[in-house]
Amino acid sequence: MIALPTGTKVWLAAGKTDMRKGFDGLSAVAQTVLRETPLSGHVFVFRGRLGDRVKVLWWDGQGMCLFYKRIEKTTFVWPAAKDGKVSVTPAQLSSLLEGMDWRMTRAARHVVQPTRAL
Repeated sequence: MIALPTGTKVWLAAGKTDMRKGFDGLSAVAQTVLRETPLSGHVFVFRGRLGDRVKVLWWDGQGMCLFYKRIEKTTFVWPAAKDGKVSVTPAQLSSLLEGMDWRMTRAARHVVQPTRAL
């Protein structure tokens, strides 16, 4: 995956998306359904009907980028959200694209500092 700038939000579109949609169709979904601006620099991730395909839409500042992945032998773990979208971290997005359960990827809540050198 391409390294995203610090502060980039990643939005998963809950539910199923027609994978025939391209740049313009997915931008329209981001704007009308997710209520986000496609040219904001945020990343928008859409899942196909069978759960084995995702499309990632991202404005990199120069143009719109579209990444498409079909995973073999499994499906992508996907949220069921009431408001139509779920925000995840870039690390969780990387896990999702690897076919892992991205919900298991969490930031450490408390970092333990050693009291002495070993």
